[in-house]
Amino acid sequence: MVQTARFARFALGHFPTALEPMDNLTAHLRSRHPHVPRLWVKRDDCTGLATGGNKTRKLEFLVGEAIRQQADVLITQGATQSNHARQTAAAAARAGMECKLLLEQRQVRDEEYEFSGNVLLDDLLGAEIAERLPAGTDMQDRMEQLADTLRAQGKRPYVIPGGGSNPVGAVGYVECAVELESSPVAVDWVVHGTGSAGTQAGLVAGLQAMRSPTRVLGVSVRQEEQAQIDSVFGLAERTAKLIGADGAVGREHVLVDDRWVGGGYGVPTQEMIDAIRLVASLEGILLDPVYSGKGFAGLLGTIADGRFAASENVVFLHTGGSAGLFGYRGAFARS
Repeated sequence: MVQTARFARFALGHFPTALEPMDNLTAHLRSRHPHVPRLWVKRDDCTGLATGGNKTRKLEFLVGEAIRQQADVLITQGATQSNHARQTAAAAARAGMECKLLLEQRQVRDEEYEFSGNVLLDDLLGAEIAERLPAGTDMQDRMEQLADTLRAQGKRPYVIPGGGSNPVGAVGYVECAVELESSPVAVDWVVHGTGSAGTQAGLVAGLQAMRSPTRVLGVSVRQEEQAQIDSVFGLAERTAKLIGADGAVGREHVLVDDRWVGGGYGVPTQEMIDAIRLVASLEGILLDPVYSGKGFAGLLGTIADGRFAASENVVFLHTGGSAGLFGYRGAFARS
């Protein structure tokens, strides 16, 4: 079994998260498609940190490292409605640190998008939005510039990459892989929305380190297939090395479907809207418009393609983010 106990860690979440059957949805789909697998949901939307989400797993290890380095300020970046920014703000509050956020305006929407949802929660959690920057800005460079400014003021900043997606953060999803492998359910597939790559990379690294037969399908929410495979594979390799499983991950282990990106990151699609309405109405579960909504649209499309066998157990990893729905109210307005 993979061991992660040697890594610095700061407790933030409720783990292990539940693995629940989606019986209503399975029955609904089986009435329409001949080969529908048994569907489950891994409830990483219920990690317990400021409405939960997948970044909590990553932040336990990232904040643990920040504390080990005696940092007093967390800096991170994301899109305007970033779930990662909101969870980092909450983690900083729990750890007694300041939090500085840089938000990239990747799309122009309305006042609700700019100030409600996750942005409102960032403020309530005590974070400072240090800058709102135009799309295409080198966000990592701007974070480093801010860190230099804070060091000159006598602060000790710790810079967290977008999505918490580096090998330290990805260890959180190595742990999720251990949870899945320890489950009484024989998991054949894990499907989720993949963006900054840390979640998929950690899952792949952890599962391959354990020589698990479980396959991971990432539904891209931001870029085309080969570019996303490159991102995930590179990070999965580095994560495997960090946990002592160097060489365990091959490029063939990284599976990505880019058919559901639509107009780009955070841009609504009809398939996303339909998936969110379907899961909410049948299972009482709220997906989000950026990651899990498009991820679930990809799962539904893959089922329609006949890629899964009816005998298989397919787990949808719910990465959270339902607070972002409030920034997309217009997209869900009924005509």
